Amino acid sequence: MSDPKIIVALDVPNLQSALSLLNKLDPLICRVKVGKELFTSVGPQVIEQCMQKGFEVFLDLKFHDIPNTTAQACKTAASLGVWMINVHALGGRKMMEASRNVLASFARPPKLIAVTILTSMNGDDLKEVGINTEPDAMVLRLAKLAQSSGLEGVVCSAHEAALLRQNCGNHLCLVTPGIRASDAAGDDQSRIMTPCEAILNGASYLVIGRPITQAIDPLVALQNISKEIGEMA
Repeated sequence: MSDPKIIVALDVPNLQSALSLLNKLDPLICRVKVGKELFTSVGPQVIEQCMQKGFEVFLDLKFHDIPNTTAQACKTAASLGVWMINVHALGGRKMMEASRNVLASFARPPKLIAVTILTSMNGDDLKEVGINTEPDAMVLRLAKLAQSSGLEGVVCSAHEAALLRQNCGNHLCLVTPGIRASDAAGDDQSRIMTPCEAILNGASYLVIGRPITQAIDPLVALQNISKEIGEMA
């Protein structure tokens, strides 16, 4: 079974927009990410629609609450049949372990990963919320915590991927947003990188939004990036 490295972010406001975009993509060369905006607007129906069209889904809701509440949210998300879900590593070990444990009863549990530091945040942003640690050091600390809590991987900037590979080994799944073409604007991401750079740095999966979704032809953009990272001949 193929394992596409590209996850297209369905950062759209409603089901009609999501379906229109799905019809322009190819589930053989990408997965899709459903985030807070779309899931809040449409609910579980959008997950069903994605899967009916052959797409595996990364449900990106970044659960962050007390351990039991977060674990039950993960259990409900897993029951939707999604491929991957995430929690916030800042929720701590007890929360992450509870989330991991609740998925053990599923025959095919989703991958469970943890968000480290949002790619929109830089060192000044962290200091403003009382974290006097540089982003890369904080990402490494949270990644190690997630790994020791039994999670399969983390969300991190591609800039930290090499650091995590060096310190956490080759088995940790690294999901990297903030992917942009070399000539593209950074938009609201602070720590960005091109697809090839991210893969070379050790990224497992690339979350890509605007370079594909706002392209004149999203399928061609998807195919070009897939070729760029060596997935298509």
